[in-house]
Amino acid sequence: MAIKQSAKKALRVSARKRVFNLRRTRTMRDAIKDVVTLVGAGEPKEAAAQLPAAYKAIDKAAKRGIIKKNTAARKKSRLARSIAKLK
Repeated sequence: MAIKQSAKKALRVSARKRVFNLRRTRTMRDAIKDVVTLVGAGEPKEAAAQLPAAYKAIDKAAKRGIIKKNTAARKKSRLARSIAKLK
């Protein structure tokens, strides 16, 4: 357990940030899952309609440092490729 006052504050801050990071991660995963599910169901138009929301969630996660920039680019590229392959 933290003893120093600054260590206690650091614990509080990290716990608060963890909530935001988990929320951002969950939003990103749900958006990606929506697109992947539609691609698996063979619905390219609906998947393409969901793609901007997935891009937005991925970009926000990368901006906040939850995922790295190249990871975000890779995820976006694979989503776009899967939709293009379906069309």
